[in-house]
Amino acid sequence: MSFQEPFWLLLLLVLPLAIGGYAYLERRRVRDQEKFGNPALLPNVVQRSPGRLRHLPLLVLAIGLIAMVFGVARPHATVTVPREQATVMLAIDTSRSMQATDVKPSRLGAAVKEADAFVKQVPKKYRIGIVAFASSARLGLPPTADRTLVHDALASLRFGEGTAIGDAVELAVRTAGQQRTSDGKIPPTAVLMISDGARDGGRTAPLTAAKHAKALHIPVYTVVVGTPNGVVHAKLTGGYTLNIHVPPSATTLRQIAQASGGKSFTAASASDLSQVYKHLGSLLGSKSEDREITDVFAGSAALLLLVGGGMSMFWFRRLP
Repeated sequence: MSFQEPFWLLLLLVLPLAIGGYAYLERRRVRDQEKFGNPALLPNVVQRSPGRLRHLPLLVLAIGLIAMVFGVARPHATVTVPREQATVMLAIDTSRSMQATDVKPSRLGAAVKEADAFVKQVPKKYRIGIVAFASSARLGLPPTADRTLVHDALASLRFGEGTAIGDAVELAVRTAGQQRTSDGKIPPTAVLMISDGARDGGRTAPLTAAKHAKALHIPVYTVVVGTPNGVVHAKLTGGYTLNIHVPPSATTLRQIAQASGGKSFTAASASDLSQVYKHLGSLLGSKSEDREITDVFAGSAALLLLVGGGMSMFWFRRLP
């Protein structure tokens, strides 16, 4: 927490003096009572003594005054607030290795299913774009707030060859960079890439694309999907079947996330993938913002002053 006008906090230095003065007056009051009466006879005159309870209203009032001083100093705090507008580019690997069924129903099937659920989580004002990549990257859907178009685009993804990861990041970043708000700025944007492997083809190096994303303040969040037991069954001439082992490779995706300012996740099952999407939804759906919280301290101070005054009037029929 920080303060816009911290010099008002100097008023808190008066608090120890006030406490000392109050303690002095209390001791003086006790000495004066002892001069004009016998303290041992006091229970016969007064039904009950408030004892230490008499200090409670003053304590509440003191806390209220402290809160008031903090409010006058105009405190600021970093709070998490929901984003109202943003662009999310989904970059989904459609290479042959995504046919592996180690993640049910397949790596691509699970990625599409959970991506569809993820789209439903983010605010409706968000624009969602889709980039599909195999041997090359193509724009499956420009950023749009129409969720029906997003659903249809996800359902239309088809398998290909190769894994042009760098081209996919570059295309997603370039497309997102074309979006502008009314004041000409790029809205808050992120790329969410789902893949199972390292680069295989493409014209753009993954780290080059990641650095471009970093320059435009567009983080790339990567999700590595699959298990070491992934296998693709390729049909050969003559009716033979070739079993190709396709374990996931996280190195390239992790480097992309790190270089762009994003994060990398691993999903070894459909349930893992679902949890990753939920976490990303919270990351992309909110932002940290510096806000003035004077009203919180002012409201608390007013409430404490009322409570302290009310306690004093209720118990002692007077204000402290």
